[in-house]
Amino acid sequence: MRRLLALRREGMLTTTRVRSAADVLGVRERAVWRWLAAAERDEAAVRVPGERAAYPGRFTVTDEVRALLGLWKGNVAAVHRELAARAARGEGDPPPSIPTLHRAIRRDLTPGERAGLAGGERAARKHDVFLARPRGWRNQVWETDHMQAPVLVDVEGKARRPWITWFTDCATNAITGVAVTPVHPSRESVLAALRSAVLREDPYGPFGGLPEKVRVDRGKDFLSRTVTAAFDLLDVTVEDLPAYTPHLKGTVEGLNRAVEGMFLAALPGYARQPRPGKRSSRPKDEVLLAFEGFTARLLAWTLWWNTEHRPAPLRGKTPLQAWQDDPTPLRDVPAADLWTFTLEDAGTRTLTTRGIRFRKRDYVGPWMTGQTGIQVRIRFMPHHDHRIEVYHAATGRYLGPADLADQATEEQVSAVRKARAARARRLKKDLEASQRERYAAVNQPEAPRRLGALTTAQAEAELARTAGTDLARLAMPDLIPHAAPPADWRTPASLAALTTPGPRVRYPYGRDGASAPDGRDGRAAPPTTDEDGDAS
Repeated sequence: MRRLLALRREGMLTTTRVRSAADVLGVRERAVWRWLAAAERDEAAVRVPGERAAYPGRFTVTDEVRALLGLWKGNVAAVHRELAARAARGEGDPPPSIPTLHRAIRRDLTPGERAGLAGGERAARKHDVFLARPRGWRNQVWETDHMQAPVLVDVEGKARRPWITWFTDCATNAITGVAVTPVHPSRESVLAALRSAVLREDPYGPFGGLPEKVRVDRGKDFLSRTVTAAFDLLDVTVEDLPAYTPHLKGTVEGLNRAVEGMFLAALPGYARQPRPGKRSSRPKDEVLLAFEGFTARLLAWTLWWNTEHRPAPLRGKTPLQAWQDDPTPLRDVPAADLWTFTLEDAGTRTLTTRGIRFRKRDYVGPWMTGQTGIQVRIRFMPHHDHRIEVYHAATGRYLGPADLADQATEEQVSAVRKARAARARRLKKDLEASQRERYAAVNQPEAPRRLGALTTAQAEAELARTAGTDLARLAMPDLIPHAAPPADWRTPASLAALTTPGPRVRYPYGRDGASAPDGRDGRAAPPTTDEDGDAS
């Protein structure tokens, strides 16, 4: 436009040049002539040809309009009604028409701003431009995350959505480790997945070794004391990403999206995401997969992903080929040492004749014979309270495992669980917070294993409390109504109907001056007993 304007001022502008400019800009010839006329009147029109020039009184989007757009989630009609209501109360100028308001919003706000005001930060992020990290070397950076699979599986007769915890290598897109939990995961799931990711022996190899850095997204399980201590012992740096920034760990987030579309959507029990207000279209007679069957299929898909799938960033290679082509040396950890590093430390105890006292329970092992009196250090897997690992406190030498003494039988544990479930149903409290069931995370197909060991004494005590609660629930304190109050009391009719009618209740001596039936003033006759010994 500047060149055309200069030619016009020099008298050298021809229709052919204007027609060529219109073809290049994709507009009509009349539009170019109109833009030239506007540029002669205002030099600012040269920078933005075709845009309507601002004129005095033109409506623009103000801070008030932006706040109302955020309040009404981008609903322009609602914003217009709010502006009109405020103008009626004398709190502002009358708003423009709805089409004018639409034009001003489209003109003054970017698509990202409009999406953010309507749907929040996540919606606005879809209009941003992101840079791609340079692809490094294997085991340079891992990313980890929890994912709740949108698939219902059969867990001991109940339909549940299992959770997947996995580690992925950013350089090769390989899934280095995975753990599956029937219910909500915990730090035990992270440690189980970490062991499978680091070990390179069967059945976990050939991917593995110690990474230099692991990216996490502020999850409390990944930042727990036990997990961070394990990473410190293994000399692995943990990068804690800011909240609500999934794009900063795009490798594992892409894996979360890929597994649903490429694998989970084809499984029976897939919990499809219906439209708001619509119910799921899952068939009622659909047979769900067992937990071990789901785990077996997921591990088979993981093997396919690592050995056959060719992600686009790898340019025709599989993750296995990219891993084997990388000459970066690997840092391995023996399996025994890795098991020790990924246990939670519970401090030191004294080995007594009853074993080791931990959490008000006794643990014993066959190796304890002749060891009474030594100081030991306890390490254990979170939630696996049926067994602990014992080390010598002074030398750190591994002594052996110790199992829970006097562990309750399966029948007692089953009875306690039923009593707990019945109590939770009666009280109508938060079942997930108070009676959360724990299952062990698995790396191989196997039946779900509940966590939480009970001793015989604990099982009998809880069943006794439950029995007492049941008897108290059956009590009927209103079966025998209360006696009628004195006649001179002002008793509401609603309460008087709930009492037993009877003779007038006399006051004690000195209050009403009445004579007792036995002739002694102010004192009631002693109670008599009938043949059965009951007072009358």
